[in-house]
Amino acid sequence: MSRMTSGGYRPRRPAFFGPAVMDTFQGGPDPAQRIEAAHRTAAALVEHARSGKDPDVTARIVALADIYGLDEIAELWAARPAESLPGALWRIYALQAGIRRDPVGLARAFDAGRHRAPVHEAVAGVADPPGPAEVQDMSDAILGGAFTGDLADALERAAAFCHVVATGWAVQADLHQHPDDHSLTRSAGDLARTGTELELAAKMWRNGELS
Repeated sequence: MSRMTSGGYRPRRPAFFGPAVMDTFQGGPDPAQRIEAAHRTAAALVEHARSGKDPDVTARIVALADIYGLDEIAELWAARPAESLPGALWRIYALQAGIRRDPVGLARAFDAGRHRAPVHEAVAGVADPPGPAEVQDMSDAILGGAFTGDLADALERAAAFCHVVATGWAVQADLHQHPDDHSLTRSAGDLARTGTELELAAKMWRNGELS
């Protein structure tokens, strides 16, 4: 459903991004309110997705950043650590956004790194050969699986993808295949760290500790 505004139609904000939550950010919110809102919206999103298992609901959740904007998700969740539910969800939405911004570059990096990280390649589950469409399909599958399947499995797939791409970026930097090799090396290190964080989040979810 949509609602009419003076500028035409706009998507109805889902309950987990509702006015009551966003109002906590008005006028310099208390940090405790930000934390509470981040965890409340993440838990509501997971519960909402799992309660009905409606393919249309899953599709909307996968496309949440497209519908409402990555900045809005970031405002809610980006400040939370990876070892929290909102922090883990933020990282896989950010990964999806990165893939959509540069599917060709990330597919090339995945291809460059996959033979040096065969275990991670297998866990990531990108179709062979890993082209732009394949890595985008993988990111959508990870998000769909996070809300309808085993969240730990989805986090591990995202972590594995991060490790393979980080390896690929390191390879490209070593081979001088990038105009700024130092920047690429730093990015590889950052992405590998994100992969490790997602692996920890997966373990915490399995232990009932991720909230």
